[in-house]
Amino acid sequence: MPLPGAHVGRFAPSPTGPLHAGSLVAALGSWLDARAAGGRWLVRIEDVDGPRCVPGAAELILAQLARCGLVPDEAPWWQSARGAAYGMALQRLRDAGLAYDCGCTRREIDDRLAAAGQAPARHGERIYPGTCRSGLHGKAARAVRLLTLRGGAPVVVEWADRRLGPQCQDVTHEVGDFVLKRADGPWSYQLAVVVDDAAQGVTHVVRGEDLADNTPRQMLLQRDLGLPAPSYLHLPLVRAADGEKLSKQNGARPLELEGGAVPALQAAAVVLGLPRIGAATPAEWLAKAVPAWAGIIAAGFSTITHTKGFPR
Repeated sequence: MPLPGAHVGRFAPSPTGPLHAGSLVAALGSWLDARAAGGRWLVRIEDVDGPRCVPGAAELILAQLARCGLVPDEAPWWQSARGAAYGMALQRLRDAGLAYDCGCTRREIDDRLAAAGQAPARHGERIYPGTCRSGLHGKAARAVRLLTLRGGAPVVVEWADRRLGPQCQDVTHEVGDFVLKRADGPWSYQLAVVVDDAAQGVTHVVRGEDLADNTPRQMLLQRDLGLPAPSYLHLPLVRAADGEKLSKQNGARPLELEGGAVPALQAAAVVLGLPRIGAATPAEWLAKAVPAWAGIIAAGFSTITHTKGFPR
């Protein structure tokens, strides 16, 4: 466990394929942020959703990071080995009356939302209408959800992102009672990441801004479990040609390292607002990048003003 006040950052990839340009931005940003503060940097393999994981992808990701000089300060954690810790956290939420069984299918949820004129937009949240808050009513449990209506009042979470500034989300009405675990499936990302960040002593989370709207859910779980909330910094996304987030799901190409890691690091640095850095090796490049990132922190991230495409 790190000393009180120590800066601990982390990079937590899902092994659904090799690193791509966008994931290198997140990895580099989190590494630089930890090193600029004189802190430690960890890697956690988020392989809790086994069916989506690709055999050998985790090992490939770790090898790609190492080629870029991004080596964690301790052995990586694997979420697939953390089920007991997630189970204990879920039981605490149940005991506090904050988690309940839900028997609704997606079709039932969609039908109820449609009947209420609340059908989700494309890529929008499927806001659970609270059907099973009062019990399963003869249904079999299909999931466990976190109660987000407290004392008849909605839960509103306010927080400050280091780059995006003040943020606010009405979790009850913008997200609804979200899933913590499927009855026959994996633990949810929200629960697993909160439990593991606390267990690893993570103080600073640096990740892509597509995960910014997950932060209030995680902060709510941190409150409910009595866990500390890290500081959050959400970085610009790398976009594909069609404007969509570059990801494995939309065919992002694996990170190109055949020409050496320095060009890949430099391309990621452009997205992070760093100046061009001349260096022959990854170690030399990273050593120069750390003080440059410290300057960006001191400037309040003013050089990172908008989402940028990845230079080709």
